[in-house]
Amino acid sequence: MSSIDERAWFKSSYSGSDGDACVEVAKGTQAVHVRDSKDERSPELALSPTVWNDFVTYAAQG
Repeated sequence: MSSIDERAWFKSSYSGSDGDACVEVAKGTQAVHVRDSKDERSPELALSPTVWNDFVTYAAQG
């Protein structure tokens, strides 16, 4: 497993330009990691790829 500093984090395109409501995602080998980009040391979620895909599908439905 890679360390947090080695992960390639991607900020959501829906994040506010004022630095609010920012979410970042990093794809790991066995999990998709999600964190608050305003605080890189905050707790993060580690979701299985299946759960992440289910979430994205649900969120895309509005």
